[in-house]
Amino acid sequence: MRRVGVCTDSTCTLPPEVLREHDIRLVPIVIHHGGRNYRDGVDISAGEVYRIMRERKDLPSTSTPSAGDFLDVYRQMDHDAEGIVCITLSSLSSKTYEAAMVARGMAKEAMPDTQVEVIDSRAVAGVLGFIVLEAARAAERGASLQEVCDAARSMMKRAILIAMVDTLYYLARTGRVGRAAAWAGSLLNLKPVLEHNAEAGEPMPFARPRSKAKAIEVMLQALTDSVGTSRVHVNVHHADELEQGQRLRDEIGRRFDCAELYLTEFTPGMGVHAGPGIIGFSFYAER
Repeated sequence: MRRVGVCTDSTCTLPPEVLREHDIRLVPIVIHHGGRNYRDGVDISAGEVYRIMRERKDLPSTSTPSAGDFLDVYRQMDHDAEGIVCITLSSLSSKTYEAAMVARGMAKEAMPDTQVEVIDSRAVAGVLGFIVLEAARAAERGASLQEVCDAARSMMKRAILIAMVDTLYYLARTGRVGRAAAWAGSLLNLKPVLEHNAEAGEPMPFARPRSKAKAIEVMLQALTDSVGTSRVHVNVHHADELEQGQRLRDEIGRRFDCAELYLTEFTPGMGVHAGPGIIGFSFYAER
């Protein structure tokens, strides 16, 4: 039996094979569309979500998993672990953390011999992914519950997401654009680049290039400035832009010394708010 199990919500952007390899459990975000509810990544695919988003009609919405959803996963993990660490997306973007905390209280009665800790990652997408992955790797080494939490919090200080959004229309529509909203009225024909890290907890304006090609160069230069010649862990993301994502991954592989290099599609739960056309990456440098 593993000492500590790790779970997160479905906005954690890691390749499915990595989730399986490290036994990371997911609690799906709920997507609402056409009078029906879908579990993120279970009942509806990213491709289906992005096709809906591109039409800009009858757009879907999302809701937080219930405390019961989290408790169900805690119960499943209780068979295999002595303690559980649940790491959620930023509480500034969602009430998922609150639901996970309510479930933690419920777990004290339902499974009193298993300690559950919940961490607000203040992150999204691949940054959340790297935080969760660091925790899971610590758990695999036999770390204690506190040590697994410490590993997650350490990664919160290191990982960064930088991405170009094709338009701020979708983020502005749902109010998820944060302080980048100041750009919303002046971004005609621009391809804004946003940065997200745990310190800020929400998307921040980074640059305003006028083309995708320029935006990608801006992002690559930001990666160079941040990591220098250090080995780097990179997770390239795309939202219905597979070919561009592949090209960006290959370019990063040529330019940088990558300890890990993944290519992932933004999950449906992310796509509802960010829309299609996003290209970017999450990363951190080795110390």
